[in-house]
Amino acid sequence: MQTACQAVQHQKGRRQYNQLRNLVKDARHDCIVFANEFHQHSYLPREKGESMEKWQTRSIYNAAVWYYNHCLGQMPVVMVTEDEDAIRQYGNETEGVFVISFKNYLDNFWPDLKAAHELFDSILQAQRERESESQENNGKEYPEHLPVEILEAGIKSGRYIQGILHVSKHRAQLEALVRLQGFGNKETELQSDILIYGARARNRAIHGDVVAVELLPLQEWKGRTVALCENETEDKPPADTISDPMPTGKVVGIIQKNWRDYVVTFPSKEESQSQGRNAQKILVIPLDYRIPKIRISTQQAEALQDYRVVVRIDSWESTSVYPNGHFVRVLGRIGDLEGEIAAILVENSICVAPFSEIQMSEMPVSSSKSPWKVNPEEEKKRLDLRDTHLIFSIDPQGCEDVDDALSVRTLPNGNLELGVHIADVTHFVAANSYTDVEARARATTYYLADRRYNMLPSVLSADICSLLSGVDRYAVSVLWELEKESYEMLRVCYNKTIIRSAYKLVYEAAQGLLDGDTSVVGDILELKNLDERTRQKKLAELVWAISKLTDIARHLRAKRDSCGALELEGVEIQVQLDDKHKIYGLIRKEPLEVQDTVAECMILANHWVAKKISENFPHQALLRQHPPPRQEFFTRLRECASAKGFSIDTRSNKTLAESLDKANDPLDPIVNKLLRSMATQAMSNALYFSTGSCPEEEFHHYGLALEKYTHFTSPIRRYADIVVHRLLTAATLNETKGDVKDYIFSNKDLQELCRHINNRKQAAHRAQKQSTKLFRCMYLKDTTTETEERCIADGVIYSIRTNGVLVFVPRYGIKGAAYMKNKEGLVISCQGDRSCEWKPGSLHRFQNKITSTTTTGESVTLSLFDHITVKIHVQTSRCHADTIKLEIIRNTPYQTSDTEVSQNFHVVKSDLAEVSQSAEEAQHAQEKAGVEVIDEDYREYCQTKGASLYQLLEEIKDLALLDVSADIRT
Repeated sequence: MQTACQAVQHQKGRRQYNQLRNLVKDARHDCIVFANEFHQHSYLPREKGESMEKWQTRSIYNAAVWYYNHCLGQMPVVMVTEDEDAIRQYGNETEGVFVISFKNYLDNFWPDLKAAHELFDSILQAQRERESESQENNGKEYPEHLPVEILEAGIKSGRYIQGILHVSKHRAQLEALVRLQGFGNKETELQSDILIYGARARNRAIHGDVVAVELLPLQEWKGRTVALCENETEDKPPADTISDPMPTGKVVGIIQKNWRDYVVTFPSKEESQSQGRNAQKILVIPLDYRIPKIRISTQQAEALQDYRVVVRIDSWESTSVYPNGHFVRVLGRIGDLEGEIAAILVENSICVAPFSEIQMSEMPVSSSKSPWKVNPEEEKKRLDLRDTHLIFSIDPQGCEDVDDALSVRTLPNGNLELGVHIADVTHFVAANSYTDVEARARATTYYLADRRYNMLPSVLSADICSLLSGVDRYAVSVLWELEKESYEMLRVCYNKTIIRSAYKLVYEAAQGLLDGDTSVVGDILELKNLDERTRQKKLAELVWAISKLTDIARHLRAKRDSCGALELEGVEIQVQLDDKHKIYGLIRKEPLEVQDTVAECMILANHWVAKKISENFPHQALLRQHPPPRQEFFTRLRECASAKGFSIDTRSNKTLAESLDKANDPLDPIVNKLLRSMATQAMSNALYFSTGSCPEEEFHHYGLALEKYTHFTSPIRRYADIVVHRLLTAATLNETKGDVKDYIFSNKDLQELCRHINNRKQAAHRAQKQSTKLFRCMYLKDTTTETEERCIADGVIYSIRTNGVLVFVPRYGIKGAAYMKNKEGLVISCQGDRSCEWKPGSLHRFQNKITSTTTTGESVTLSLFDHITVKIHVQTSRCHADTIKLEIIRNTPYQTSDTEVSQNFHVVKSDLAEVSQSAEEAQHAQEKAGVEVIDEDYREYCQTKGASLYQLLEEIKDLALLDVSADIRT
């Protein structure tokens, strides 16, 4: 009801009003807002002297009575309020209209809904405790936040600076940075983030909040900790471990809270007893170090000590050291796989409920006995390529959801025609349908280490929209005419088509054909059961097509290289799982040129579609931008490169790419790999945006060296691609439907959608990273005497700190800290056999090296890019996720047999865009390589579980080499 919504805004504030508005707007909830103040029979004028609250209550009750009578008394109407005067006044006035409290509503209408009753009791208790505490505690733990009007005026004038609070992962109690969203007063000339030092300066802001910051005087600026450290103490670091002072400020107000559901653990019995007099008030410990402890009221603390649970924050008063919250639900036991996976989903705000019956009812019917067929009426509207084009797909082994296919042919005039054909998902997912609304909410397919949660039902992704060989499928095709020798683009067209893929090739077979290896022919099912003459003819056509595609791709890549496209090098390692989904080994994944061929064709299609939709919809097209990085972020890269005698020019993407190509150590290829990783970390994220939200000069994609770019080629897995398909349809295909442009978003709505998709994409990436870390820790923790060797590996130093070094372990693609000075103050000392032990002494840090000297005069020096032997430990915690720790056991490279992965890794050079794909890209490649549908889960949830830990394939590149914080994705 309109008045009820306005009452929330008036009494509870803008934040809760926006939450209510979003819930009402979500089509999945089937909510309708009745504009009662604009209806003749339900409108009541406000009486003279009547308070706003009384008038709103009276208006809501009057509208409820009208609606009850409008429905002829066939259903009761319930008005829920905590206003006791209203309950007494209206409770018995109209039969069939119930005016009751929320507790009475639950008791009378939902007596068996146990979870709702428990949640309500928890919220009520937390509210009472908060009110009691406010009365008892007159002292202020924190300054009051400034009113929103003052904050907005201060930001506009430049007195305050707006940004997002990012709490340090390693010193969460003391250090946080505010990343600027805009420089308030240009006179400050701030070119770096702002340090927020200490809990009081943070002033109750929580990681992710949008805050307003006031800069402190220059003499109060502080530096960040440069020593290796952990989140186990709140002690201030020694002065010699602090970097140079940087802009430092304090939070004066919160513009937008980023509160969400938090996974927490109850303290142990001993810790609970030490917390104080009231055992019902418990400080629970969030899974995320960056979130402060949360005070909740519960009587279940002892029973839930061994469980991960979910809580929500209700408030954080200036009189309270910690925020107040309430218990929501239990996830599972600590350490249990399903409970830990559920925790990862909650921590990233990922909700993946089963597809509903109404969503599934929108799906077309297809089965093995009655497969889906082309509609004759639709066939007349589409360009039919089934008999004119040799179309084929190239994917990993066992792929089922083929969303792209390729073609190349010679035209009658002698020129070439290149085709990229993408599954026409939007034909089956109507705009604003239930399936579309659900896909929009999910925004992406979520890939975890051992499972995936689809954006769309599997009947589409694995069947009707999958471009399998030998079956008719709807597609959206981009066709280019190329000059036969120079491959110059002569013209391009976009069509809705019907295709029939001739071959469903795997990468290895396609590469074999490209290399002239005829032994792979037996692996191509479509060439079996043919007579020799026909087989040879078809084989020759296929080999020509793959060779020509590869030649075109080389030309396209060279052209982008000349404009400054960046490359990255990575290690592809595949993880093997047994039947119980436990890792038992690692194998090397060979790089194949044909993979780059496919990738280059996809980049070309994305680029041309971006140009087309932005031309037709200059203010409401969805593109993907990758802004240039800030130059100061390259400082570490330049310093590390200089240690090896290399000079890195970061003035543009072209000079950076050229510099990285020259920074090669012929004796150690890992050096170039780590330098490229540092370059990636310096870059900003690629983001979706609406073309109407920024000037055209900001459309550029830095990593790909393209003026315009979007995502068009994976509509099965990304909602952004669905939006782009609809834009392309409206821009190029003269549909007879008059409403074809009605589902094109306005600039404002599209920008809001882009923010949502960016958020969900980053959440998917974090969830993928965290689940992989979970499985890797399980693997390294599950060691015996026979398998202990798996925890010893070669490591390469890539950063020097005051008390240790940061190390990259190629064997597992992980990065971690290795201390050279322990908590007891002992330092690393090396014996005659180069093995290490702890002895009294001191450390001396230099720019590119660190020296450990014992009291007896022994010394050892470790320099950047030195190879050392490390032992990998898994550090467990009741309250937090397991973490990997590295211990230096020898200051020489680890020697292994030739069969070891650590010396058998292969350097893979590929596109920055492709190497740094987001989480779903990594999982998609592996799931194509062999996803085994688990029947029970599929039948119940229309979801699937992967058959392996997706082999750390692209994850090794994303997580290890890119450090994922950079997240430079195409």
